[in-house]
Amino acid sequence: RRSTPSSGSSSSGGSSRRSRRSRRATVVRRAVRCPRTTPRGGSSMSGLGGLNKSPNGLVVGLVQLQLPASVSTKAELAAQVAKVVAMVGKARRNMPTMDLVVFPEYSLHGLSMSTDDAILCDRVGPETAALAAACREHKIYGCFSIMERNPADARRMPFNAGLVFDDEGREILYYRKLHPWVPVEPWEPGDVGVPVVDVKGARVALIICHDGMFPEMARECAYKGAEIMLRTAGYTAPIKASWRFTNQANAFQNLMCTASVCMCGSDGSFDSMGQGMFCNHEGAILVEGSNRPDEIITCELRPDLVREARVHWGVENNIYQFGHRAYVAVKGGATDCPYTFMKDLVKGEWNLPWDAEVVHKDGTSCGFDAPTRLYDPVTPNGEAH
Repeated sequence: RRSTPSSGSSSSGGSSRRSRRSRRATVVRRAVRCPRTTPRGGSSMSGLGGLNKSPNGLVVGLVQLQLPASVSTKAELAAQVAKVVAMVGKARRNMPTMDLVVFPEYSLHGLSMSTDDAILCDRVGPETAALAAACREHKIYGCFSIMERNPADARRMPFNAGLVFDDEGREILYYRKLHPWVPVEPWEPGDVGVPVVDVKGARVALIICHDGMFPEMARECAYKGAEIMLRTAGYTAPIKASWRFTNQANAFQNLMCTASVCMCGSDGSFDSMGQGMFCNHEGAILVEGSNRPDEIITCELRPDLVREARVHWGVENNIYQFGHRAYVAVKGGATDCPYTFMKDLVKGEWNLPWDAEVVHKDGTSCGFDAPTRLYDPVTPNGEAH
């Protein structure tokens, strides 16, 4: 659309264009020369799986726990608790530098989806006491899974919960799965938000399985300051591809490390896939497990590199730029909310164009009765919101 400059102005016009091109080229060259935010030698370095721990690193172990054949009685639940406790000891012996050991979703319960009170746990009960004692004995932080008896009303569905204990056996994180894997899972919708806690200088969050298929979950973790997001799961083999790319995308889109692990092996009916996986803040896979049951995948994660990238990155600093759109054009960027789905969700008016055509809207296809109770969340102490 530019007009052709007259002969009298061609010299100054050409000089101006060359000057603009020169400035752009200088910016590109400077971008190329920016310091690396990952160790030299490639983004896939993991301190040899944590053997060589750096002063700023957090060594994490992901346990690809063998899927139990049956957990249907109190005795079988106790036996599975003992198995997990023993694996905490194995983790410590396996890697003396390990700071945090992570067990998959359904570690105690198996994949039966049973809501039988005999195999449900309490947030404070004999099962969690044994797990906390194991962390204290072996001086290690631990992340665990329980199917929690509903403290507000035992007639309601249980919660799918996760807990982290520190190396003195104190609970530091408690989370209830926000997005059960419907229509397969019967669990109550989580109601305690997404907590972020300190683990030896790293800011850590926990989500569970299907949670990780929603990009908003990882964004919530990062927005609240998480540098490492744990994702525990019971997924089976058909989810393998989406498991991989969501773990990577959750990391890259939020400049956040992800550490994710599934149950592993067969219970005679289902085949869980293991597939422990660590991703760095660029979305690169650092370490990836196999499908071998009871294997412990280890990696050193570097929260200091996450912090550096979040502060110093310009291009692809997406977690910052999401709330500061087009800051080159307008001071501070646009900070409004242009997203219809966000506005509708806040107003309680979520409605897809094809909403009326959706076939599965309850758990009847998986053998559960259609619910009649509307959502009425309560606090972990059983009090109404």
